[in-house]
Amino acid sequence: MNGADLLCDTLLANGVDVCFANPGTSEMHFVAALDRKPQMRCVLGLFEGVVTGAADGYARMTGRPAATLLHTGPGLANGLANLHNARRARTPMVNVVGDHASWHLVNDAPLTSDIEGLARPMSHFVRRIDGAGDVRRATEEAWTASLGLPGIATLILPADAAWGAVAPETPTPLARPLLPVPSADSVDKAARAIREAKAAGRKVTLLVAGQALTMREAGIAAALIEHVSAAEHSHAARARGGIDGPELIGLQIEQVASTGAGLQGLIVDRVLDLRACTGLDVDEM
Repeated sequence: MNGADLLCDTLLANGVDVCFANPGTSEMHFVAALDRKPQMRCVLGLFEGVVTGAADGYARMTGRPAATLLHTGPGLANGLANLHNARRARTPMVNVVGDHASWHLVNDAPLTSDIEGLARPMSHFVRRIDGAGDVRRATEEAWTASLGLPGIATLILPADAAWGAVAPETPTPLARPLLPVPSADSVDKAARAIREAKAAGRKVTLLVAGQALTMREAGIAAALIEHVSAAEHSHAARARGGIDGPELIGLQIEQVASTGAGLQGLIVDRVLDLRACTGLDVDEM
């Protein structure tokens, strides 16, 4: 078993079973490992932008990260435009970027580049694998980061880490990280801003993003919008012994965030957009 085999096995153990790839010679050991793993579906993209765009779309539809395989820094650079889109959408993705053997970098070959520098603007997590013995730990960290942030995790795989021998082992699944839940104070601020805007006769725009737009969560998102509209009828709600619209909105947002629907982006990540749409002076959360 080599490092490339272990990387594949670690991804598979954690539900990553699709790899969109545009490999080169530095990644041949990883390509051979993909061939040895029939559980991993490898999809060839003839351009790196297709690879990163396909991985973005796959994760948005399935809620699970796909892997990409890219050829050194220039290959990564060719895919950065769609990585930008995925990063802004906080799409879970694990990029595997091949590199020259670690001992060969001093020779400054034509494709040698600052891969970390290229990856950081379009990644939430960047990690260079430090030899074959570091493969499993680095891959698990990248998978966790892709779902825990959620977002783009980029692993740099030197050729010697891919071909280096490791003791046979069977990776075990990790617990899926929980998405962060907005604080009660953040929800209260948002609800107060919505209430004040509506009281002043201004329209309120809520930006629904992330997994809230998937079919699975569409009902929750629709309920949230319904509660926003119901804020105008808070007196009737209180008369029925219920709670008023903004308070109900706050509770609904907490519920959605705790289910991983991604609506924390509605209040926390998108507060500046909320301010722009409503003209409210909302403190950053």
